[in-house]
Amino acid sequence: MSYSYLSHLECPQCGEQYEAGAVQQLCVCGSPLLVRYKLEELKEAWSKAELSGRKADLWRYHELLPVSDEGNVVTLGEGMTPLLELPRLGADYGIARLMMKDESLVPSGSFKARGAAVGISKAKELGVAKLAMPTNGNAGAAWALYAARAGIEATIVMPQDAPKITRSEVALAGARLYLVNGLISDAGKIVAREVADKGLYDASTLKEPYRIEGKKTMGLEIAEQLGWEMPDVILYPTGGGVGLIGIYKALQELKEIGWVQGRLPRLVAVQADGCAPIVKAWEEKAERSEFWPDSATAAFGINVPKALGDFLVLKAVYETDGAAVAVSDAEMSAEQAKLARLEGSFICPEGAAAFAAARKLAERGWIKPHECVVVLNTGAGIKYPDSVQVEAPLLEPGEFI
Repeated sequence: MSYSYLSHLECPQCGEQYEAGAVQQLCVCGSPLLVRYKLEELKEAWSKAELSGRKADLWRYHELLPVSDEGNVVTLGEGMTPLLELPRLGADYGIARLMMKDESLVPSGSFKARGAAVGISKAKELGVAKLAMPTNGNAGAAWALYAARAGIEATIVMPQDAPKITRSEVALAGARLYLVNGLISDAGKIVAREVADKGLYDASTLKEPYRIEGKKTMGLEIAEQLGWEMPDVILYPTGGGVGLIGIYKALQELKEIGWVQGRLPRLVAVQADGCAPIVKAWEEKAERSEFWPDSATAAFGINVPKALGDFLVLKAVYETDGAAVAVSDAEMSAEQAKLARLEGSFICPEGAAAFAAARKLAERGWIKPHECVVVLNTGAGIKYPDSVQVEAPLLEPGEFI
């Protein structure tokens, strides 16, 4: 058996194919590229039984990942995060089986480690020495840390309002860190100039094809953790939307090799009402979103006014009969507190947005009481210390409560 059944890269817009053994960025038509595998060969060569005994990390699925030589794998132990039953919160929502895929436990404290692990590993395999990327915080932290482990020089540009802890992670990893007085879209323009001027590898969201492959392992894990049965609904906090695109791709690939059957889960893209271009496009039945002016939300990771892969996010939602839902910052905050009180989990604001959307959809009857619902918590709440304000009474020594 091969370590990877990587075949080629393909443009989902014009169908142009590219060789996977060389550095590739966007298609000539401007679209992101998707990784394709020799699925017919893999279907004959690979079985579920072969996963038995493998390490409980995302590389257990290496046949369906793009790194051809195991020696190029850069890992910090990422993947195979818990899929937790939430019975008390489910009862509060009126959902019999509510579950959380908890990405707070991966290295760097967010799901971005998945994309960084696979993206950096493939960059190493392709001989990349220097990369640059814009970020809202967590992705930059993850890519800086994995780049350090791989010996790759990273340049990271993020908005000055990005969470302070992510700045520290980038700086401590030895990356070149720059802050911009603006949004991630402004950081992206600066990175684009740096890439053009210095010939750096562009690790911006969807401008390299391999971040999706790391993110798709969330979908592979959900399927395996549910005994290769698919849930009815998956809710995902959506900024750039790479995770949702990846989960959809993973489930399609599993279906093609015969590991899952039946209809795919209804995918829900969740955004903040202060930055909801995907929601607006879905409500208008559009194929692409429009730039969202003056975007603002406490869930900094989904403050993306225009996603390069918006058409892929919308396609995944449309083709699974899913939905796109916007929630307010107040609803996120309330749900974050509710989850901590009822289930003992301190989740990130983006994850709280997805739970707030699940509540809304259950109240509307779109999610039925008997359905199996998986909500993605994409990071640790402790990475956002300013998201919760607490006042406690001050006691003097020896004073009774």
